[in-house]
Formats: sequence, C-alpha cells, structure tokens
Amino acid sequence: MIDFLIKSTVALSVFLVFYHLVLEREKMHQFNRFYLLFSIAISLIIPFVSFEVIKEVPVNSTNQFVVNQPIIQMQNVVEETNYKLIFLWSLYVLVTLILALRFGKNIKNFVSKIKSNPSVDFKKSKLILVEEKILPHTFLNYIFINSEDYRNRNIEAELYSHELVHVTQKHTLDILFVEFLKTIFWFNPIFLFYKKAIQLNHEFLADQEIVKTYNDVPFYQNLLLNKANGSQTIYLASNLNYLVTKKRLIMMKKRTSKNTAFLKKIAALPVAIGLMFLLCVETIAQETKTDAGNKNTQNVSSPDKYYANTNFVFKNKGNTAFAEKKYSELTEQEKKLIPPAPSLAKKSPNSKEYEGFKNSENYAVWIDGKHVPNSDLNEYKASNFVSYFNSFVHKNARSKKFPQSYQVTLFTAEGYDKAYGKNQVLDAGTITIMASEDSQKNKIQEKQEKEITAVANEVERQPEFPGGLTAFYKFIGANFKTPATKIEGKVIVEFMIETDGSLSEFQVIKDLGFGVGDEAIRVLKLSPKWSPGIQSGQPVRVLYTLPITIQSQK
Repeated sequence: MIDFLIKSTVALSVFLVFYHLVLEREKMHQFNRFYLLFSIAISLIIPFVSFEVIKEVPVNSTNQFVVNQPIIQMQNVVEETNYKLIFLWSLYVLVTLILALRFGKNIKNFVSKIKSNPSVDFKKSKLILVEEKILPHTFLNYIFINSEDYRNRNIEAELYSHELVHVTQKHTLDILFVEFLKTIFWFNPIFLFYKKAIQLNHEFLADQEIVKTYNDVPFYQNLLLNKANGSQTIYLASNLNYLVTKKRLIMMKKRTSKNTAFLKKIAALPVAIGLMFLLCVETIAQETKTDAGNKNTQNVSSPDKYYANTNFVFKNKGNTAFAEKKYSELTEQEKKLIPPAPSLAKKSPNSKEYEGFKNSENYAVWIDGKHVPNSDLNEYKASNFVSYFNSFVHKNARSKKFPQSYQVTLFTAEGYDKAYGKNQVLDAGTITIMASEDSQKNKIQEKQEKEITAVANEVERQPEFPGGLTAFYKFIGANFKTPATKIEGKVIVEFMIETDGSLSEFQVIKDLGFGVGDEAIRVLKLSPKWSPGIQSGQPVRVLYTLPITIQSQK
C-alpha cells in the first residue's frame, strides 16, 4: 500500500508540475483536458506495472562449502494485535465515509432540484428554473438559472452559450471523477490541485467557444467581471464565475502557434516514458557462467568430459580430507567450487583489458594458477597469454587476503597445456579443494522462490538442539511473534553453529517484510547452546538453514 501511494503521488506530482510549467499557458485546451485526465489514470496504474530487466553478472568462482543440514519447517500462529494500525484504518474508514456521504448528498441535492422545479428544453440541454438568485451553472446536461431572470430575459446569450459548452463537452463527468478520487484519497492534497486545474481548463474551453462565436472579447470580459462579483461557487457544478482571474482574461487574447503547440504536446511523451522507467523498471541480477571479461568467448568445454578422469579431494582448514569424489558424483553446489572448463577457442586479452589488469587495484591476478602481484604483469605482454578468464567477486565472498572486486586468471601457452591439456580433457589426477574459514562465511544465496537446501559435506555428527528437533520446534513457536498484518509465506534464515554450540552470523536469505526476518533473528539469538557438529573427532562450525512457514491466524 505504501509503495502504491508513493509511486502514484510521485507520478501525479510530476505530471502536474509539467502541466503548470509547460502546457497550461498555451491555447490547446482540449489536449490539456485529456492530458490531466490521462495523468490521473496513468498515475494510478503505474504502481501495478512492473518491467524486469535482467542484468547478467558472472558467477563467482570463489565459493565455499557449508555442511549439509536437514531443512526445518514449522508453522507459527502467534499473532499480536496492533492497535495503532487498527486506529489508523478506523480513522481512514470514518473520514472516507463522511466524505462519501457529503458527496452523495450534493448529488442528491441536484437531483432534488431537477425534480422539484420546472424545466425548459434548450438545444441539447434542459434549463432548470429555480427561485434562488443564482448565476447559471451546469450539472450533467442540466443548466440551472434563476426563473425571474429567465422570464425577464436578463440572461445574456453569451451566458447561455457558455453553459451549453459545459453540457456538450460533458465537463461534469470530469469533476465527478476527480471528486470521487478526492473522497477515496482524501489524505492526499494533490487531487485538490488537479480539480482546480481541471475546472480552470473547463472555463478556458468555454471561453474559447464564446470568443470564437461572438468575436467580442472586451464585452465578454466585462460581462464575466460584472456577473462574478460576490457570486458563490457551487460544489460539483461547472460555474460561470469559476476563477475569473487574470489567467482567463489573458487567455482569451492569447495565440499559440501550431509548431509551439505540437512541440509541447510531444514533450509530454518523454515525461510519461521517464516516469514508467523510473517507477516500473526493476533490474534483476542473474548470475551467468559466461566469462565476464570475454563476452565473445566461444564454446566452453563440457565439464563432464573435461574432468572425467579427475578425483576431487575436499579438505578443511586443518588440512583434513572429509570427502573424495569424481566429477559425476559432485552436487550442484560442489561443482561451483571447481574451476570452469577452458574455452575451446583460445583468446588473448586485448590491450585495454590487460592495462586494467595491471593497474587496477580491483583485480586479483593469477598466472598459470599461481597468485602474483599485479605489477608482475609488466614483465609480460598481452600476447604472451593464450587464454584467460575473469569474474566478479561478491562482497560476501571477499577476504582480507583478497579484497578485490574482480579476479583474473591468465594462461601462458605452457601453463594452459599443463593445466588443461591440448585435447580439452584433463589428465587423470587429483585436485584438492580447500574450504577456508573465510570461504565458509560466503553464504550461497538462491534468488528463486523454490526451497533453499543447505549443501555440502557430510559431518560425522550433526549439531543438535538440547532436547532434539521437537524441542527446537517448540522453542521457535513459543518465542516467535508474527506481525499484526495478515501475511502467509516462508522466511528463510541462515546461521552458523559454532564449535562451542553458540549461534552466530545470522543472515536472512528470504524475507516477507513487516519485520518477520528481524523477528526470526531475534528469536534465534535467544537460543541456548547446541551440541556442536563433529568431524574427525573434532568440533566443527556448521551452517544451518531454517525455513519458517508463517500462517497468520484468521
């Protein structure tokens, strides 16, 4: 709701400012009328329109291992009454109801006058003869005039024609439309300004027709000034004396060239497009396995083929092996730790890229698999390298040793053949993958709505909450407080179970808003110590994933 109000108000404000600065002073009133109505309609639609722009970012090759842990699901129905929210909604409903009754009462008054007073057919309208001393005013196709003035012929032909323009162009519908919106969005003053702009534009339209028909501007201006003195503006009606100001008097004599009008009409288009782009376009980052530094890389060797003869040994920080697998046995998350298979088409970096690798502090550099200072590249030329790949490093994957935003690996001809082989198939052997403490802190985040499963190496003994999972369910259910707003869905939190059993490194992977993620972290911080996970007889840190299913009480 807040998002709708902010976006719609921004759009309404921009359109209205553009109208006052560019369009209002020009004699193109019919266009201005539909511009104002279109501005309101499109501003109320924009918050519901969304265009997703996919921005591809390279996959980070510095990943980590986290320990496999069963997903916990629970339902929480604890709900706390938010009296402040109830009060605000009650206030909104009360004020809206009062304004709606006022709106309906004014319409009823017009209907009552139409039924209780004599009427006279007049061209495409009906004259309603009332006893009150009033100036002519219009509601729908009815023109209300004083019966005595009508019988004594004290109403000038220009005034009849003025009101007839309001009837034939159906100006009352515009007023009813914006008045209805004022009733619903009474807290937003922007609609008041729109109503004033629309009513003034109606008078411009009517004045334009009178000047065109009678061609006596001084007489008509004096007539308006004389009739307007002391007269009361009537709610919901098109009034003869509405804002008889310098604006109307000047507009009667103003001329606008066709070229100027055309250019200003066209100028409204980029305003609308700009607002759509600003308020409706959402950039979605999507990881891709494409080499970030070489968008034109041709085919990439199949990892299944390239690593077919290779064993992978996974070791922790203590240099203890905890898993050994062939490539075909690796999980999808484990495969992310493996260096990408080389490109079939060798390609050297261009001069601009190479200078960036040498001189930028944002790049960590490897040559033939060995980390080197950037300055070492001064000893080489770009043409000395037959292949390379670089990638973006997400913030949570950077370490104190390698804080750079990007990393690049370059291969000489000798290093390329030694590392990958000339036939794109790695020689039989073993690759060791180290899971450092820094890399364990790099949380793997899934952007999709599907369930997140923690991935990794099996530990000999999983960490355990005191009393087991059943007790953990009860602990979460007893302490978790859902917001007063009725929401349903799943919030997913990751946290580390330390070697002493305490919990740390809380991170919300998926949130529902309304403070649900923060509440989940608050509850987890209250948790007593767990029994830590055990690997090779030693306590190890274990990353735990907790999905909490929220189902609000009815």
